[in-house]
Amino acid sequence: MAFLVSPGVNTSEIDLTASVPGVGTSTGATVGFFRWGPANTIVQVSSESDLLQKFFNPDSNSAASFMSAANFLSYGNDLRIVRVINGVGSANSSNNAVSNSSHAITIANEDVYFANHYGSANGDIAWAARYPGKLGNSLKVSVCANPDAFAAWEYAPLFDAKPNTSNFALAATGNNYGVKDELHMVVVDTDGVISGTANTVLERYANLSKASDARGDDGASIYYKEVIYRNSRWIHWLGHAAGSNAANAWGQTVASANATGFHVPANTTLTTYTLSRGTDGSVTEGQVTAAIDQFNNSELVDISLLFAGDYGVSANAAVGATSVANKYLAVADARKDCVAFISPPYANSVTSTAKSADIVNFRNGLTATSYGVMDSGWKYQYDKYNDVYRWIPLNADIAGLCVKTDLQRDPWFSPAGIDRGQIRNLVKLSFNPTKAERDTLYKAGVNPVVSLPGEGTLLFGDKTLQGRPSAFDRINVRRLFIVLEKAISRAARQSLFELNDEFTRAQFVALVEPFLRDVQSRRGIYDFRVVCDESNNTEGVIDRNEFVGDIYIKPARSINFIQLNFVAVRSGVSFDEIVGRF
Repeated sequence: MAFLVSPGVNTSEIDLTASVPGVGTSTGATVGFFRWGPANTIVQVSSESDLLQKFFNPDSNSAASFMSAANFLSYGNDLRIVRVINGVGSANSSNNAVSNSSHAITIANEDVYFANHYGSANGDIAWAARYPGKLGNSLKVSVCANPDAFAAWEYAPLFDAKPNTSNFALAATGNNYGVKDELHMVVVDTDGVISGTANTVLERYANLSKASDARGDDGASIYYKEVIYRNSRWIHWLGHAAGSNAANAWGQTVASANATGFHVPANTTLTTYTLSRGTDGSVTEGQVTAAIDQFNNSELVDISLLFAGDYGVSANAAVGATSVANKYLAVADARKDCVAFISPPYANSVTSTAKSADIVNFRNGLTATSYGVMDSGWKYQYDKYNDVYRWIPLNADIAGLCVKTDLQRDPWFSPAGIDRGQIRNLVKLSFNPTKAERDTLYKAGVNPVVSLPGEGTLLFGDKTLQGRPSAFDRINVRRLFIVLEKAISRAARQSLFELNDEFTRAQFVALVEPFLRDVQSRRGIYDFRVVCDESNNTEGVIDRNEFVGDIYIKPARSINFIQLNFVAVRSGVSFDEIVGRF
């Protein structure tokens, strides 16, 4: 306690109620190719409808990524996605004021927008598609900023009245000036590639203001660029309309408006901005691996299940599956708190005439690590967005089975088998290995996925890519230790900067042992022991400002092999004579 310099009473609180926290084990992560949405940044998605809202529906180039993500979300509800693009080859659609052969723009995400475009002046109202991609080439922005032109505006029937002067401007000026700060605008799908019908109005905005300080009756900003930023799914604002002087330019405050008011286009002018020159581009292998690197920092990004999709091979022939798969494995191995899930490439599992051998050859090119899991193939499933059937890799499903296992039991149970290993959303497998082929695959560390008559399609193995025999060559043991290490290490932070004495060490043991007893009661471990005393916290350890806790674990093992012995005996033989002798 603090030293008192005069008589008095000092009070303090000591909190000894700490416990080992629960940790997430079902958060998925992947890098993929999408037609729309924020790029080169991590986006959280909670459902297939949320995926559709943020990344739009797939085409042939993006189907494998989209459907892999959707497959994972059929098992769980927490996925992190990085949309990868070519920062040079992918461009946002924009109006002609800024989109020409020498001035293409790429606004990958909000950070790029604020750093480079928000508030820039381009000599005319400038608009761009919200995200890179040729999908934005179907967009058109139409603005009515003059009340006298409203009657001739083709979108006038969508609005209750013409734009004029906002209540905010009226209150601020006493209606002494011809302020006329309001505008109406619409965002239109001209070609119908977004909505399915040409010239569909996607978004409608009424009674926005040209004044930067304008507020609606509810106190929220009605400044047009702020409203567009907050609400539009399809466009970004880039710059103000030109004005002859500061008094009639857009973007000034109401208070600074004089008798001229805000800039009002000529009576006959209805401004329409057609967006064009958006491009998808194709990505390089380096851009894919750079996107995967965004999941590298375990302190900033909390994930558990990292799946590779199709590595981008389907859409980009120059992307190498082996090197990209090894990048996923390297990130998981470096983090040591998640597992990477890999499938063989399309050519090995779908079109090959020697599937088993080709899959093993691919596996032999992968890094050996207990933080990786590989399955045996792809599945044929229906793409409802394009009314076709497609081949999709299984790694998202295998990661999803881990989510299913977490929900039904615990992470330390195997995700394989009839109860927890059922694969969803498929017509058939690209490769349904026989018993001999399963033996070959399993020996190489590849987990077969099989269709069994009357039992469904299921994961029929639970090995990791561990290169040598050990407890960590099983998925359930690897995930068990991830849970233990993640939870206990977070709890151990409470001991940082405390004194390394008997009290602190006993406090640590009292913190960890109840947690391990709970895991034991839930069948995760057979036995354990926690050692944190003077035997491992020697004077040398203490003098180096270190603290040591040794935690010994006997992990529970999944059953991979069953031996059933059926022994026929003569009627006069006692079972006691023969039991245990065979």
